[in-house]
Amino acid sequence: MDATARLDEVFEGVELGKNFPKRPVFLRVIIGIPLIYLPILTTTPFVLIGVTIVRWHLWCLGAKNMKGYWDFVPTWVSHRYTHKTQPVVTSNIFSIPHYKWFWIFNCKVYCPMSIALLRYAVYLVKIVENWWCPFTHERKQEYADAPIDYSFWHVDEETKKLLHPDDRDNPIWNKDVPRRG
Repeated sequence: MDATARLDEVFEGVELGKNFPKRPVFLRVIIGIPLIYLPILTTTPFVLIGVTIVRWHLWCLGAKNMKGYWDFVPTWVSHRYTHKTQPVVTSNIFSIPHYKWFWIFNCKVYCPMSIALLRYAVYLVKIVENWWCPFTHERKQEYADAPIDYSFWHVDEETKKLLHPDDRDNPIWNKDVPRRG
């Protein structure tokens, strides 16, 4: 067995780069590039509406000190390339990826802004989940980046006593418990 075959056996990520050159140009460029933008163009209005509604919901409950959208957007100075230094694909001058403006738009606007919006929406939903449903399950530690002081179930002392110790004493939704690790 050669080294590449052994590496392919242990690689657990998405295989994309090794298959990309094998795809026809019309699929990669004519169809593929517009498909980059359609999902974000079609979902952004709904995500913005959802973010607004969830923020209102949290505001109605009295939430304070939540992160804002711009906390999820990387700073412009953290981007490595400028228009002058941006690498381009030079193999086909008739291809959109040949132009620096395409990469500057994608790398400084499209990717960070759209990913930030989706990450922000997830952050808000985690806050809601930590408030209404502070019950431990196998993936609950993934909600630790949206901690709250107390959950709905921790506000009332009598109700708090009914909780399982793992739910009652979780620092993600009970600030009186020391953070682990």
